[in-house]
Amino acid sequence: MKKLFKIGLGLCLGLCFLSGCSSSSSQDKPVLKVYNTGEYIDMSVLNDFEKQYNCRIIYETFDSNETMYTKLMGGNQYDVIVPSEYMIERLMKEDLIQTIDWSKITNKDNLDTSIMNQSFDPNNEYWVPYFYGNVGIVYDTTVVDEADLKDGWEILRNEKYKGNIYMYDSERDSFMVALKALGYSMNSEDPQEVEAAYQWLVEQRTKVTPVYVDDAVIDNMISGEKALAVVYSGDAATVMNENENLAYFMPEEGTNVWFDGFVITKDCKEVDLAHEFINFMIQDDISLRNALAVGYRTSNVNAAKEAGESEFKDNSAYSIRQGAHDEVFGYQPIEVKTMYEDYWTRVKSN
Repeated sequence: MKKLFKIGLGLCLGLCFLSGCSSSSSQDKPVLKVYNTGEYIDMSVLNDFEKQYNCRIIYETFDSNETMYTKLMGGNQYDVIVPSEYMIERLMKEDLIQTIDWSKITNKDNLDTSIMNQSFDPNNEYWVPYFYGNVGIVYDTTVVDEADLKDGWEILRNEKYKGNIYMYDSERDSFMVALKALGYSMNSEDPQEVEAAYQWLVEQRTKVTPVYVDDAVIDNMISGEKALAVVYSGDAATVMNENENLAYFMPEEGTNVWFDGFVITKDCKEVDLAHEFINFMIQDDISLRNALAVGYRTSNVNAAKEAGESEFKDNSAYSIRQGAHDEVFGYQPIEVKTMYEDYWTRVKSN
């Protein structure tokens, strides 16, 4: 999102970035339809791309991978979309995206090779990485006892912090926390393990009454509304820059390592322009502008280094961990996905 679930406006933004978009001259220009997670770009780079390539961008945003998938399956046509790893894998399996022509991605040498060849696309055939990160816990150092951090994810069920905890309003992220706390894989398909994770989440609701939030977690943590929050690393880096009382940690039991990337749809109407857009988005200066705008670690090694030495210097949430117990979300067969969805509905209605 993650990410799976990143900050989302769920709105159509910047349907036309050039003035006079209704004129015949503008309508004669090639149109590229881009579908991205909300607040996940420096919007000014879209203007620059339009000017450089004499085109028009129709740009829309979604609030979750599932929303994006539903709209895609509903007949909406896009050229470039920016899903997370498990959704990329699903789109691959369902033949909804086409392979990348890497000969047209001339800025590929800018990419961090350590994040290539992931399990969901081991040969890098279908995606070009954009941002990546972890999920961890942001905590208020003036409220949280550092000794409690030894409990890992279980700190999120510590009754000392009842009513003072944010959880992501996200099925996969919340089950990731519970499964990792129990020592299981976050991709578990074992019904007994998933049921145990469900019980963990129900008990959490009973014991500490967490608040389930989405993008509100950023502003709320900056203003010190809660003591603890499950947060994506990029959001953590942002809030820590704004509130010096906040710190970040990732439990030793493991966490999610997520990847978001560019893919080109099977029915893309502007394939060459789509490749130009992706190539443009991973060049050094554009990657840096996007990284500084959204706070996440860019796949461009040069921009990531520069951002890490300036805006996010000494910010622990900016570095990425890929430890022995950390995992990437995998594709869920329909029966597994349905099992998780049913349990999540029950958690939320409990």
